[in-house]
Amino acid sequence: MGMLFQNKVIRTILFSVLFLQIGIWVRNYSILLYVIEKTNENPIAVSLISVAEFAPIFLFSFIGGTFADRWKPKKTMIWCDLLSAVSIFVVLLTLLFGSWKVIFFATLVSSILSQFSQPSGMKLFKIHVPEEMVQLGMSMYQTLFAVFMILGPILGTYVYQQFGITTAIAIMGIAFILSAVILLLLPPDEEVEKTEEKPSIWLEMKEGFNYVLNRRSLTLLGACFAVAGLALGLTQPLTVFLVTEQLGLPKEELQWLMAAFGTGMILGGGLTIGIASKVKPQLLLALGMGASAIGFMIMGFSEHFWLTLSAEFISGLFMPCVHIGINTLILQNTEAKFIGRVNGILNPLFMGAMVLTMSITGWLKETFSLVLMFEGAALLFAVGILTMLPLIRQKVVPVAEVEKA
Repeated sequence: MGMLFQNKVIRTILFSVLFLQIGIWVRNYSILLYVIEKTNENPIAVSLISVAEFAPIFLFSFIGGTFADRWKPKKTMIWCDLLSAVSIFVVLLTLLFGSWKVIFFATLVSSILSQFSQPSGMKLFKIHVPEEMVQLGMSMYQTLFAVFMILGPILGTYVYQQFGITTAIAIMGIAFILSAVILLLLPPDEEVEKTEEKPSIWLEMKEGFNYVLNRRSLTLLGACFAVAGLALGLTQPLTVFLVTEQLGLPKEELQWLMAAFGTGMILGGGLTIGIASKVKPQLLLALGMGASAIGFMIMGFSEHFWLTLSAEFISGLFMPCVHIGINTLILQNTEAKFIGRVNGILNPLFMGAMVLTMSITGWLKETFSLVLMFEGAALLFAVGILTMLPLIRQKVVPVAEVEKA
């Protein structure tokens, strides 16, 4: 662990992510509560917040990843944070002197910019972090996200209720600025000699797709990612019905299931840090998907609150294994110059699959039983494990070693 924090890149990125998460969660919940208050709980207005938050993942993820491969990663991340802060303060001024509806702009702009910043962070991991420390670094990275899944909603709600939307927006902007300042501590970007003109952006996009299609490990990861998205989308909107229909409890009891899942994620992230250097990432991924399959299977059949709560906790406990395994495998199997595009292809596969099943979940619930829905999700996770069996059997040779050979 000490060696991990001695790595300047890992240390800097983690501190940057800390402030980014503060800004993002204050943004998400403050804006949500503000819009609910301003529109008297208008469902269309509330849904537009989710559109502003998630639509950029589909529209800009691959574009952002392509430009992240073309641009210098440190400079890209700093500019993205600064532009996010500028957009936040523009919204603040508009709120003071104009229409409140511009609040959607803050979410939209920072969500778009994150599609350029996030793959640049992955690229810095690839360039500067030793191969043997990548998985451990990813474990810390994911654990930080897991902690904010619990603390983030509390923080965002508290800031809005205690100080109001103006102060909340100011905190967002300051958080993004602090992240940019911390990123200045990263090593300088490598200077690339301009020996020839860069290919067009469209050609680089095409090269990105061909790169993924021609690497079996990445296509298998993409399939695994998509199956996991289908499974989570199938069940995520239905958790409340586990409480009201399956268990016969008030809907307010849902908070305990969410708390159990989030607590499991935090503990799972910590445990994964302890074993990250000893377990291959493909085994971590299989372990996470297997535990998720068992957890969803138990949730589907359970009629006892304590058993459902335990299944949620187990699913959360092993969920970091899925994220850490996938991100580590992407870094191990991808050349630095393709990190952004590979990330930009695989992430929308997960989100797209999840949104697809979420959009038909209501109809499926009316057609099939709640039990079948959760058992179907468990089956999808089992299919995901079968999909990645070739990865489990093969010895992963890092791309860096292949290039040197």
